[in-house]
Amino acid sequence: MLFITLLILQAIFPSQTSIQAAPAKSDLFREYIGAEFNNVRFTDVPVNPNVEFHFILSFAIDYDTSSSPSPTNGKFNIFWDTDNLSPSQVSSIKNQHSNVKVALSLGGDSVANGYAYFNPSSVDSWVSNAVSSLTRIIQQYNLDGIDIDYEHFQADPDTFTECIGQLITALKRNGVISFASIAPFDDDQVQSHYLALWRKYGHQIDYVNFQFYAYDKGTSVAQFLNYFNTQSSNYNGGKVLVSFISDGSGGLSPANGFFTACSKLKSQNQLHGIFVWSADDSKAGGFRYEKQSQALLAIPH
Repeated sequence: MLFITLLILQAIFPSQTSIQAAPAKSDLFREYIGAEFNNVRFTDVPVNPNVEFHFILSFAIDYDTSSSPSPTNGKFNIFWDTDNLSPSQVSSIKNQHSNVKVALSLGGDSVANGYAYFNPSSVDSWVSNAVSSLTRIIQQYNLDGIDIDYEHFQADPDTFTECIGQLITALKRNGVISFASIAPFDDDQVQSHYLALWRKYGHQIDYVNFQFYAYDKGTSVAQFLNYFNTQSSNYNGGKVLVSFISDGSGGLSPANGFFTACSKLKSQNQLHGIFVWSADDSKAGGFRYEKQSQALLAIPH
């Protein structure tokens, strides 16, 4: 019936029959929180009611919690600021704002005084332990999703791919999480692992939190847009989010054109969302750029 209707329309209005896809939603704002123990709370961060807002607790790490943490083969423990970011506070912020979801991030850069390595004993044992330990944490905290932010590896890309891919698949299949993201940056070893994961399990990954702030400080708008196009091609078909770092230590800063670049991407229907590292650092400045980011995302197309 639709086909016949289109034929009739083509006969009557031959130049006006192209069917336009609806604009992609681009109102997602995400913020990492809790890694630096700056006493930041969910309620400190401004939440615009007209965006989809994800807090990302940082970090859950498969290391023990001793003074000299060591790998535990997928047995995750909490390494974020639990005094200020507790299960009751998760429930409170979600009850207060219907547009807020909360996730946890796995890995991160460091633990105690050393790097946090991805270091499984085997795929099967790591996945089994990870599914069990993360399900317990996610249900305890009433969380909605996970983010993968391993940055250092003692395993090859294929092992990383199977461990993380099977973990995300199992957590989604079991109804434990509703979304998953990855957080790569432009480093050969990092990209080799995440691109291998993307090629096989990209259909399970909802967002790519690409760390554009890992590029050099003083990045220009033109360079940033070029980097965005490159990574969008690398993670073809993915929702690649743009990002800045609160302390201004790298990438294109909000003070030097970040929002100009975002506006350009939004006008081209390529702005899938914005994320920030991190609320811990933004607290001192009153979350000025979080407010500006959400205001931009909330503007209709």
